[in-house]
Amino acid sequence: MTAAEASEVIRGTGFSSGAVVLLVDDQPHSVSALHDVLDEAGFTVLVALDGGTALQRAREALPDAILLDAVMPGMDGFEVARRLQADPRTQGVPIIFMTGLNETEDVERAFAVGGVDYVTKPVRPREVLARLNAHRRLARQVRWGQRQDGLARQALDAFGLATLVLRGADGKLLWQTPLARALLVQYAGGDGVHTPAPVRRWWQAGLSLAQRGEEPPPLVLRAGADQLVLRVHRRIGDLDDEQSATGTRDAGDWLIVLEERRESLAMARLAEAFGLTVREAEVLYWVAQGKINRDIGAIVGASPATVKKHLERILAKLGVETRTAAAAMALQRLRAP
Repeated sequence: MTAAEASEVIRGTGFSSGAVVLLVDDQPHSVSALHDVLDEAGFTVLVALDGGTALQRAREALPDAILLDAVMPGMDGFEVARRLQADPRTQGVPIIFMTGLNETEDVERAFAVGGVDYVTKPVRPREVLARLNAHRRLARQVRWGQRQDGLARQALDAFGLATLVLRGADGKLLWQTPLARALLVQYAGGDGVHTPAPVRRWWQAGLSLAQRGEEPPPLVLRAGADQLVLRVHRRIGDLDDEQSATGTRDAGDWLIVLEERRESLAMARLAEAFGLTVREAEVLYWVAQGKINRDIGAIVGASPATVKKHLERILAKLGVETRTAAAAMALQRLRAP
C-alpha cells in the first residue's frame, strides 16, 4: 500500500492518530506491510515476533491496543492473550486477533481468552484501522468511566460519607468508603472486606422490592444505645457477565447509604441536663421518641414495671406530671444548639 492509499484509508475511517499499537506476528513480511500502514496513520508501532516478547513489550509500554496473531510457534496468540488478561497491568488493553482460522470454535476461543475483536488474514488495512478506531474509542470511554468512578469514591471518602455498593445478584460487597468499613465492623462484625451476615440477609430479603422501584425497609443494627441505619439509595452501573450467567439480569449493583445515630450522646446530654442516672436518661430518651413502656423495656432489657418506676423518678426530677410533658422537655433539650 502506498502512502497515498494509506492516507485515503485513514480519511475513510475518520481515525484520530496518536495511539500506541503493539503488533504481534511471527511473519516478518506481514509485520512489515501492516507496520507501514499503521505508521502512516500516525500510530506509534511496537513490534514483537513471538509471544514472550509480546508480553514483555505490553507490560513495559501499556499500548492502547494490541494486534495479535493467533497462530505462532511456541506460545501462540491465545496463550499470550490469556496471560495479558491475567495481569492487572495489561488486562484492560483491547486485543484484536489476526487469524487465518475461520472455524467457529477458534473464534469462540479468541473471545474466551480476552479478545475484543478479530480480523481474518490476509488483513485489509481499512478494516484494521476501522476496528482499532472503534475499540480505542471504547477503551477511552471505559477509562473515563473508571476515572469518574474513582473520583466519586475519593469525594465520598474526603467528605467522610458512609456508603457502599452491593452486587444485587448475591449481596457481595463490591466497594466501600473507609467510614462505611469501620461502621460495619463496629455494628455487624466481620472482617471489613466481605458483606456481614445481617447485611446480606437484609439485602436478599429486600432485593425484589428494590428491583420494582420500591424502597426496602432500612436495616437497623445496634451497638449498645447507638444505631447504624442502612438504606438503599439507588441502582448504579451495568450488569456484569457473572450476573448474566446466573440469570439475575435485573440485579445490578446498588448504592447503600449508612447513617449512624449516636443515641448514647443524646442520652448523656439528657443525663447532664436533668441530673438523671444513665438508665433514667435512656428511658427518657425513648419516651421522647414516642415509645411505650413495653417497647422501652424490650430495648433496655427491663420489665415494663421497672420502666414505670424509672419514669416516676424522671417526672419528679423534671418537675412535671405527665410523660408527654417530660418528652417535650427532652426534645427541647436535644434540639437546642
